[in-house]
Amino acid sequence: MTEGAVKKIMYVNRKAPYGTIYALESLEVVLIGAAFDQDVSLAFMDDGVYQLKKGHQTKGIEVKNFQPTYRALDDYDVNKLYVEKEALEARGLTQEDMCVPVEVLSAAEIGKLMEEQDVLLSF
Repeated sequence: MTEGAVKKIMYVNRKAPYGTIYALESLEVVLIGAAFDQDVSLAFMDDGVYQLKKGHQTKGIEVKNFQPTYRALDDYDVNKLYVEKEALEARGLTQEDMCVPVEVLSAAEIGKLMEEQDVLLSF
């Protein structure tokens, strides 16, 4: 791929991790995009912050716990993970509750990052 072909792509995750396919599908698409050397970032907003909350227990709902896959993001050089401050606070969560390193930003700051992207994909 030529230097000019690199796109800034932000994946916006707003859904809880289970109950729909959005969270898992987003994670799979992120890994594919990163494998093609794109400039990938993720934003977790609204109930999407639950995707990164430590300690998912999925046995009772009989679905696979895909949370450990988030640790693979670093192997793909995906290290721009942003979590909405207001969403964390509204759910009684902190940065320390997240399963991977994240940067906590206000909704306005995430909005500014969104404006800098070539592509926004919302899940």
